[in-house]
Amino acid sequence: MKPVLKRGITSHQVFWPLIGLALLLLFNFIFTKDFFLLEMKEGHLYGSLIDILNRASVLMLLTIGMTLVIASGGIDISVGSIMAIASSTIAVLLSGKMVDINGAQQFVSNIPLGTALLLTLGFALLLGLWNGLLVSYFGLQAIVATLILLVAGRGIAQLITSGNVITVYHERFFYIGGGFLFGFPVSIFIVGAVFLLTMLFIKKTPFGLFLETVGINRVAGRFSGLNVPLITLICYSISGLCAGMAGILMTSEVRSADPNTMGYFIELDAILAFAIAGNSMAGGKFSLGASMVGALIIQTIRTTIYSRGVAPEIMLVVNAIIVIIICSLQSERVKTAIGKVQFKQGRA
Repeated sequence: MKPVLKRGITSHQVFWPLIGLALLLLFNFIFTKDFFLLEMKEGHLYGSLIDILNRASVLMLLTIGMTLVIASGGIDISVGSIMAIASSTIAVLLSGKMVDINGAQQFVSNIPLGTALLLTLGFALLLGLWNGLLVSYFGLQAIVATLILLVAGRGIAQLITSGNVITVYHERFFYIGGGFLFGFPVSIFIVGAVFLLTMLFIKKTPFGLFLETVGINRVAGRFSGLNVPLITLICYSISGLCAGMAGILMTSEVRSADPNTMGYFIELDAILAFAIAGNSMAGGKFSLGASMVGALIIQTIRTTIYSRGVAPEIMLVVNAIIVIIICSLQSERVKTAIGKVQFKQGRA
């Protein structure tokens, strides 16, 4: 019974990403001083592990949407631009003026916080819907359809802010990206809630099975009676919504909106997190949990590089090396070669 149990554990998709994350943590345990040290200050937990979870929150939100899109057989390279648009939108909506209240100067925004959040998320959802319409109903290739918003989105974000960096002064808004709940950053709970809702959606409804069917073979899915365009549309809409949440979270954390740098190149990290998890870039069967671990791996690598005093630019090289390795392992020729070696070893 034990060998069977062992094979069952190692064959689970999330197993190897967890092993990779554990090795990174082990490296830091040995070579990085106080990496696992946690401190409680004013009821808030601080430390490298908490920082990794907090910093990875934005990437994890993007990875949730990216996982669904790639699983459907597409790709979304516009999430960084949608982040910038959402950031610019929420910053402009929360702009206001200082007023005298009971003899004290207080900032009052033009629009209530709840309304501003709903409008921003609605805008991001519409942008994702736009991508989905271009792919599913207009028949554009996914990379071309999302490339349109990748380029135009930066311009839209700059138009919203008139090309300026907008500083946010709304104190309640800062709680989203910089607040704490039960000692942990609020951002962790936001990601956890989104992840849980998405998991329930794909596990407790037929959508998850429909999504994998479409990703494996769109034609077969269509002949099976599935509404392939609608499934694709839902995936891109969720991706846009997740990117909007990520933009709001980042804006709340940095307390400003810069349409030029917000979310720049972050779509590549989201794609990489999906690939690190062992998911197929061709679509089909996927693991959302493994994708989350992939996002944590990327942030852990980044934190390790920074803590070791290595230049930040090295991260781009590391990402490139990881992409080469993963793409090579997913190549049919490499899989065939590995299979032949294992067969020869088995016969020997």
